[in-house]
Amino acid sequence: MEFRRLGRSGLNVSEISYGNWLTHGSQVEEDQAHACIKAALDAGITTFDTADVYANTAAESVLGRGLKGQRRESLEIFTKVFWPTGPKGPNDKGLSRKHIMESANASLKRLGTDYVDLYQAHRFDRTVPLEETMLAFADLVRQGKVLYVGVSEWTAEQISRGAALARELRIPFVSNQPQYNMLWRVIEDQVIPASEREGLSQIVWSPIAQGVLTGKYKPGQDYPAGSRATDEKGGANMVARFLDETVLKRVAELEPLAKQAGLSLAQLAVAWVLQNPNVASAIIGASRPEQVHENVKAAGKKLDADLLKAIDDVLGDVVERDASLTKSP
Repeated sequence: MEFRRLGRSGLNVSEISYGNWLTHGSQVEEDQAHACIKAALDAGITTFDTADVYANTAAESVLGRGLKGQRRESLEIFTKVFWPTGPKGPNDKGLSRKHIMESANASLKRLGTDYVDLYQAHRFDRTVPLEETMLAFADLVRQGKVLYVGVSEWTAEQISRGAALARELRIPFVSNQPQYNMLWRVIEDQVIPASEREGLSQIVWSPIAQGVLTGKYKPGQDYPAGSRATDEKGGANMVARFLDETVLKRVAELEPLAKQAGLSLAQLAVAWVLQNPNVASAIIGASRPEQVHENVKAAGKKLDADLLKAIDDVLGDVVERDASLTKSP
């Protein structure tokens, strides 16, 4: 495993991190989830990402139990706040001071830790003054419950506004967590330049495009039984955008390039996002330990310019680059 600095901070993170969205507490039994966590630790992953909304808080609890007994100082534990996790009362969502404070304390209990290394605003909240949100984060930092602050799926303009307030409040605002992969590059034109200016890194989710960039979805064929595309409760709506026949044909054409590089298609996809210098870590998920072992082999892989150009030539106009698709509710 290799490590990268998160933004301009002194925090090192494993360049491949383990996330438990859509799996722990819902799709995967707890024993299997813990086996995946162990596989991640055995592979040298030290960075673990979750959120209170995943499986309606169950994912945090599963991760907390799965990491129990590990040396806390050797881990970087990330979680998020925004979406409702309670009975959806008037203060059960968003980035108000009340919701942030209550959510942070609840997350710490579920994770079994006194602090999280990174606390992230899971979306931007247009209904709450940004000053209120950032002050609440600052207070959590002062209390020692949060070491660093980040966001997820914020626009370039929102990132710049948040960074300005973070400087005033003197808190470490260090990261953005967007979707990013060979097929979905909407952050490249605006979000990444803004992040570079403000000292933030990207911690990217869906580097294999919800499984499409593993090559398991074949053009003209039925979706594999038990795959995400067949699971209405497990992300079928998220993967649907990548299941166009033209996209699947182009992905199939990437397989010889992966073989030429000595990688599986999934490893090529993970290695591809890590070629971007503003990406600090790529989040992988897994329902089986062998998936972890497979994907971590992308760590440290350098793709040469000719290979990167060949990938672009194959994918061509199926790549989504529209910057306006980076937006919060």
